[in-house]
Amino acid sequence: GLEGDKMSIMKFEFNPKVGIDNPALTLTEDTDGEGVGEPRFYLLTKESTETFGFCLHEELGCQGHVIRQIELGGVAQRRGLQDGDRLLQVNGHFVDHMDHLRVVKKIKASGNQVLLAVLDGDSYEAAKSLGRDLSQMLPDDIRPRLCHVTRDKSGFGFSVSCPEGTKGTFQLSVLQDGPADRAGVPPGCWLLELNGDSVKSFSHTQLTKKLKQSGNKVTLLVASSAVEEFYRLRGLRVTAALADTSWLPFKVRELHMVKGPAGYGFLLKEDDCSSGGVGQFLWEVDAGLPAEQAGMKEGDRVLAVNGESIEGLDHEQTVHRIRAREDQVTLLVIDPAGDEFYHSVG
Repeated sequence: GLEGDKMSIMKFEFNPKVGIDNPALTLTEDTDGEGVGEPRFYLLTKESTETFGFCLHEELGCQGHVIRQIELGGVAQRRGLQDGDRLLQVNGHFVDHMDHLRVVKKIKASGNQVLLAVLDGDSYEAAKSLGRDLSQMLPDDIRPRLCHVTRDKSGFGFSVSCPEGTKGTFQLSVLQDGPADRAGVPPGCWLLELNGDSVKSFSHTQLTKKLKQSGNKVTLLVASSAVEEFYRLRGLRVTAALADTSWLPFKVRELHMVKGPAGYGFLLKEDDCSSGGVGQFLWEVDAGLPAEQAGMKEGDRVLAVNGESIEGLDHEQTVHRIRAREDQVTLLVIDPAGDEFYHSVG
């Protein structure tokens, strides 16, 4: 919120681990008015000991989500973000029209890396004064797709073509109404990863062998020609962290609980994660109490409390977050099978 003439400041502290250095990535578009520049794209990644190195402001008398307080030598400055830039898109989602806190949550929820589209301040103000639809300055879809395919009698329902004598360039033909089609694999898409591993160095023979070793289920990171071209022209590597996961059978769940006379009815324990490190897990879910009624299952791992990620927090800090609101709490959780799956694909 805003206090008098003060600006609302949210500073992001995430834990991305992959580092990719890229200059500004410019999307070429025709402009309908003088003084309106082009959106720029930045893939920000950081080590767990870093912050992204910028603040997002909501300022009185200033439209949009404003990039401010860019740290000298930080991730944002090294990539090329500028003071006063306006944030238009987060991981392919248009955010200019969204509430400030919702945008903050979107960035926090992006995990290990975030792809931002921004417009410089002068161009943003000019575009607004011209009444331009800023969403039309951006591509419709820049997300690859993560698909989990289960084999049936006919196989996986796709075939792979590769130019003779090349490695890592695989295009998929998809059988209509087959397993791959039902799993959301688009026809004519390009294969980028197989079971969490990049196929960039694979020959066609190696890929075929890997598919056979996958058994009855295989996970594919794929991109349409338009999405593949978007990243290739900008020198970016497409990763699973940026993918549309809506086709996957593994989902996170949001549990909203209002405390009853006997409490919430669950026990929080810290334990080792299958992905390494430690996590906060839910056990001893009491029958008939708010936790069970909200859909909590034994062994669920907690990912966020009241919309805030608990990545990097210890047991005591997590308990403090849960108790922050006296009579209610919202937990984002994932079951063991889903947790193991997401770890396997990075």
